[in-house]
Amino acid sequence: MQSLHTRNFRIGILISFCAALYLLLSCWFIGRVRFFLLLNTDGGPVADMFFRYWTYLGDGIAWVIVVILVFIYRKQYLPMIFSAILVSTLITQVTKNYIFPNEPRPMFGLIDSNKIHTVRGVELYTVNSFPSGHTGTAFTIFLLACLLIRNRWVIPAGFCYALLVGYSRIYLAEHFPLDVGAGIITGILTVLLSVDIQKRWALRHRK
Repeated sequence: MQSLHTRNFRIGILISFCAALYLLLSCWFIGRVRFFLLLNTDGGPVADMFFRYWTYLGDGIAWVIVVILVFIYRKQYLPMIFSAILVSTLITQVTKNYIFPNEPRPMFGLIDSNKIHTVRGVELYTVNSFPSGHTGTAFTIFLLACLLIRNRWVIPAGFCYALLVGYSRIYLAEHFPLDVGAGIITGILTVLLSVDIQKRWALRHRK
């Protein structure tokens, strides 16, 4: 555990929490629907294409890349990675399906569809909005990268990657900013729990 880069991690946690707090407070003061409409703007065909494909970097396929890289370079931390996948999935799915079941998405009818910018070819869902699973995955990967990569560039590069995944969910009209903020919190909680699991694993196998 000594080779984990806790300074990078602390900075990553701080800026992630600030981003989540900004989104949650903005939804509180501006309103969930109004804030969504402010962010769900039409950026043109280039932005449509960019966000349509960038959002996949928060999909489950991203974990395949992470597992392969960790297996090659930092194999001893595979327990942390696998526990992160499990914890992130559990938090997201339990919250979506049991704590806030059928939470409406933007296209459920809460907003006049003529006011919503959509991207051709993107399938729009109507329920199970809270939290954003793609955002949770992206921020989990970002914070894990902060722990595993020494270079300082991982902080701005990783944060931009994760934040753009989160914004893509709003741009594509899949989630409200509130859901994205909750997704960031999911990522933070996931990595904190996964680090604890890794420590316990290391102690058990040191005996």
